Amino acid sequence: MDTLLKTHNKLEFLHPLRGFSEKVGNSNPSRLQELRFGLKKPNPKWGRTACVKVSSSALLELVPETKKENLDFELPLYDPSKGLVVDLAVVGGGPAGLAVAQQVSDAGLSVCLIDPSPKVIWPNNYGVWVDEFEAMDLLDCLDTTWSGAVVFIDEKSKKDLGRPYGRVNRKQLKSKVMQKCISNGVKFHQAKVIKVIHEEAKSLLICNDGVTIQATVVLDATGFSRCHVQYDEPYNPGYQVAYGILAEVDEHPFDVDKMVFMDWRDSHLNNNKEIKERNSRIPTFLYAMPFSSNRIFLEETSLVARPGLAMKDIQERMVARLRHLGINVKSIEEDEHCVIPMGGPLPVLPQRVVGIGGTAGMVHPSTGYMVARTLAAAPIVANSIVQYLGSNGSLSGHELSAEVWKDLWPIQRRRQREFFCFGMDILLKLDLQGTRRFFDAFFDLEPHYWHGFLSSRLFLPELILFGLSLFSHASNTCRVEIMAKGTLPLAKMINNLIQDRD
Repeated sequence: MDTLLKTHNKLEFLHPLRGFSEKVGNSNPSRLQELRFGLKKPNPKWGRTACVKVSSSALLELVPETKKENLDFELPLYDPSKGLVVDLAVVGGGPAGLAVAQQVSDAGLSVCLIDPSPKVIWPNNYGVWVDEFEAMDLLDCLDTTWSGAVVFIDEKSKKDLGRPYGRVNRKQLKSKVMQKCISNGVKFHQAKVIKVIHEEAKSLLICNDGVTIQATVVLDATGFSRCHVQYDEPYNPGYQVAYGILAEVDEHPFDVDKMVFMDWRDSHLNNNKEIKERNSRIPTFLYAMPFSSNRIFLEETSLVARPGLAMKDIQERMVARLRHLGINVKSIEEDEHCVIPMGGPLPVLPQRVVGIGGTAGMVHPSTGYMVARTLAAAPIVANSIVQYLGSNGSLSGHELSAEVWKDLWPIQRRRQREFFCFGMDILLKLDLQGTRRFFDAFFDLEPHYWHGFLSSRLFLPELILFGLSLFSHASNTCRVEIMAKGTLPLAKMINNLIQDRD
């Protein structure tokens, strides 16, 4: 549930509540088509200053043509004619892939990063809790911060969260990491890896331009497309789906010093019985980052559903909400279509290709939150690769990858993820009223618990205490609901915990 704002490109990035999110990658292409492309294409004939008051189609007319902005760097390119075997090949130039490339090259190892557009600035807007970026010494990569956040449970109840929130300066973040990569001697190759062939001591990465890159270790950082990391269980995740716009508006009703983390109010649907009934069954909320009195990022989000809500449905709800709030959109700088698979099985552990981010099952199954978790995992993966590559070359390719996977997904992280999946299974079954009751109790917890849950800082013993505390803060109705809808997921979680051993 933390965010990079998204546009129309196929990249792995984040969301307000989430971290990295993927534009189009999952294992159900037809479902993704429905989720992502249920919207009209922008009409370039419309001007940028018209106000939107009525329909979702009118809103879309204001969406500008996608413009890719490139960093002004001269990249050192990989030279295939030399036939060198690099220590690490990173597939995917998102934040996680770049961070691992930088940190492995810091240790003096040779790294090649392969990406179809390595210089393109990430098109998404990332939102994070400030304390998470402070812990990673990345405060200089935030361009806007809010003193806190607010959650609207319903028309009468509001929670003020005294936890500062920030928007990532995506150009600054990429420039900072890219410059370190370049100074460390990382080589770049602009292509797409279509196949990986493994030998005993190295792997061959076959690119779509005919070039073959040889590497001792391969890291897949391509997001939810799961291109090179293998899964052996059926993949049936929940989906977080959202539509957002970064817009100039006449005015908006929100405090510019607070971001809106969740707004579950539904009075904007009072005049549309059909949509209100749909929202009662599978609710959506508004996430908003106000930058000034007339510039704001607005995103209508379905927290988790299976199958995911259609994008058109979400957009209709957002337009009704904006109309009700009196928000007239004058122009749109960016828009984003967000589809994030949540939960589902972990990849095969271990396997020859190492993964990080969405491809490695690292999205928070209960919230969709991933950016800080993934960036925090980058040094773990990097240190592991450096350590085992430097162990006198005694480990084979399979043995080396197995050790890295073990460090990325130790037993305590796997148990944590099981608990988060348990939470997702409950959220999947809650209607609007149940969801409101849940978050009313959730944000009444001690900050240590809800901070830790959203930021993946709690492990199983504390998660059990978190669950007991949540149950004690919940209303009687909410307790009955949790017991009724959580019994089977709880049994499933316990069974998985018993079976999962080192």
